[in-house]
Amino acid sequence: MPIAVEAVDLVKDFDGTRAVDGVSLRVPTGSIYGLLGPNGAGKTTALRMLIGIIDPSSGSRRVLGRERPLEAATEVGYLPEERGLYPSMHARDAIAFMGALRGLPLQEGRRRADALLDEHKLGDWARKPIRTLSKGMAQTVQLLGTIIHKPRLIVLDEPFAGLDAINQARLEELIRREARAGVTIIFSTHVIAHAERLCEEVAIIAKGKVAFDGGVDEARAKLSAIVRLRTRASDGPWRSAFPAGARREGDEWVFELPASGPEPLLRALIDGGAGIETLAIERPGLHDAFVAIAGDAAAAAMGQDKPQ
Repeated sequence: MPIAVEAVDLVKDFDGTRAVDGVSLRVPTGSIYGLLGPNGAGKTTALRMLIGIIDPSSGSRRVLGRERPLEAATEVGYLPEERGLYPSMHARDAIAFMGALRGLPLQEGRRRADALLDEHKLGDWARKPIRTLSKGMAQTVQLLGTIIHKPRLIVLDEPFAGLDAINQARLEELIRREARAGVTIIFSTHVIAHAERLCEEVAIIAKGKVAFDGGVDEARAKLSAIVRLRTRASDGPWRSAFPAGARREGDEWVFELPASGPEPLLRALIDGGAGIETLAIERPGLHDAFVAIAGDAAAAAMGQDKPQ
């Protein structure tokens, strides 16, 4: 696929501290791409370098075919981690104003803002000041301002932070809808579940470095599937089909799926008279892959996202 955004060996130093250390990535056009890592991993700095808000200490980037990212600014929508709207400005005017900053005529911005607010069931709030909106509503308004000029690239920094479950689901659907229209989406998050549900590809960032860059399925494939087996017989020749490390958990056998796949295992169980009661093959999730790739320290920093 054509590449919408490319970075090569991006480095950023702040007062002798290296925040980003050699980040390289390629974001396909029309994809939903996640930067996944704990807070402080360097995700925000990497995003800001990608779109030209700050310059790298070294390295290069290319955005929508431009080697100077700011030349593509009118085709980019950016939602920063630090939210900020003028509290006395009406919702529709705030959206239109954000579009005007990207070259959209103010009147056209107001027309589009009315349509978007109606679509998101906020039409009754269009002419009310931002300070009267709930946090979720205000964040929705800022997000609509990010896409009002119909950008080809949308960059969202921790977009789900502070949103309740309903507004998170609405944001996920908006991201999917924009991607279906061919827009490239990049978002950073420390919440693995969002990346797993939305992304085709992810970059796992830890301590300013890219520990992994590729497809979500490719990340999962770094770990073997787990077999959970319950049999009527407690022992028999079929046990020889188990790999080293097979263990008992209650009344189940638990072990990694052999590299030969499930068929030889099933054949050994049936021919050996194991008496299969239940057999489940559990594919590893993105959380498991993150732990394996980024290490225990990064996993501990994202402990709130471990499956319960």
